[in-house]
Amino acid sequence: MARRPHFRYLVVGPGGAPVTKSKRDAKDMKTEARSGFLAAFEDHPLRDTVLAEVHARPFPLLKPPLRVIHLGFIIDRDDARALPAMVAGLFRAHGGEAPAAGARYHRTTIDCGTLRWEQHSEITTFTWNAEPGADPLCETVPPGPFGAHFTAPGKLLSAQRLAFLPDPGEAGFERMLSCFDQRSLSVATVAQGKALLATDLQKDGEGFVRYLVVDRGMSPARAGSVILRLHELETYRNLALLGLPLAQGLMPSLARMEAELGEITNAIRESQDLQDNRALLARLSRLAGELEAEATSASYRLSATRAYEEVINIRLDALDEQAQSGYGTLARFLARRIGPAMRTCHSVEQRQGRLADKIARAIELLRARVDIDLEQQNGELLSSMNRRAQLQLRLQQTVEGLSIGAVSYYLLGIIGYAAKGLKEAGLSPVKPEVAVGLMVPVVLGLVYWMTQRIKKHHAEGGDH
Repeated sequence: MARRPHFRYLVVGPGGAPVTKSKRDAKDMKTEARSGFLAAFEDHPLRDTVLAEVHARPFPLLKPPLRVIHLGFIIDRDDARALPAMVAGLFRAHGGEAPAAGARYHRTTIDCGTLRWEQHSEITTFTWNAEPGADPLCETVPPGPFGAHFTAPGKLLSAQRLAFLPDPGEAGFERMLSCFDQRSLSVATVAQGKALLATDLQKDGEGFVRYLVVDRGMSPARAGSVILRLHELETYRNLALLGLPLAQGLMPSLARMEAELGEITNAIRESQDLQDNRALLARLSRLAGELEAEATSASYRLSATRAYEEVINIRLDALDEQAQSGYGTLARFLARRIGPAMRTCHSVEQRQGRLADKIARAIELLRARVDIDLEQQNGELLSSMNRRAQLQLRLQQTVEGLSIGAVSYYLLGIIGYAAKGLKEAGLSPVKPEVAVGLMVPVVLGLVYWMTQRIKKHHAEGGDH
């Protein structure tokens, strides 16, 4: 008997880490898990995948005091290919277990705390949790896992330093707030009053954006969710703002194309002949191509900006901020500062869409005018051809009459020569002039009959 092939499957284990199982092991595990009436049903092939996705990136369980360093790197296609080896080497260098092949999330204990790695569509993030020093907001951050064994996988986009501390009391909290820039400082209670949040969203001397979270009775799971949302807010607000320079760079060309479209539409109103309309249509086609090229190159970034803005709003709602007396909330600050940037991006995207619609309508209008001009021109051409055909017919009829006379003249000449010859030879008593005169109607009739026969034959499509 032939041996059955021994396939291997990738099963997602707790925390989203893939676990390699053989087909037989997976079948036995499935049988054990499905001992009830569900065992009679066949699973959809993606059921385990979609169930595991909900738990693919679980909230960490966190307790104060804690220093959290969160770094986000933009990666391109080449960076993505080298990323798995780089991440595996980083975890192994610090005594941790490397991620499984194909994993997009991994969290484990290393020699200097806990390291978490996540891979997203265009950014990869590293989060390092460790014990804080005496002054976690102002002290120099130790290199930890980001020292000699760390190679940046791409361009650094976000760098966040977060201090998660037990409640130091009102006076202690005010002293901590003195480390922030008071002009942009946001302070609020979050997690239904179970924590205090403070940040100024400014880079410190080392390039980090500092956040302070003071615990006022949060559970470890709630603390993990709050801090994870703060990581996401810092990352996604930077990603969202990547669309602003692009949108600002597109605005001058948009204004120029809108002005050119205005000139073309005015020229359409005044144009009269087909040549002018064709020239205007060529200008419109070139303008439409230029706009389409710009819109295509910017569509991904502007669409991503819109998506990241939605994520930011969702994360802010989940924080459930309540303002502290004398301070604004993080949501209000972002709405005041990021809101105009997002509206600029949306405005550029909408202007591109409206301009494309206007160009399409102008092209449609101009094509209709060109078609009308062409139809009129074709009508005039057909009329001219009809007049020429009539003139040609008349000329043909004239030539036909002349040709009958000419052919008859030549035939009568031949008959005259024949009659003279017969008279001289004594074979005909009729004078040649009389013979020719008698043959005139006969010859004319015969030539006319032959001419009509040839015309009828050609009219019926004959080859000869």
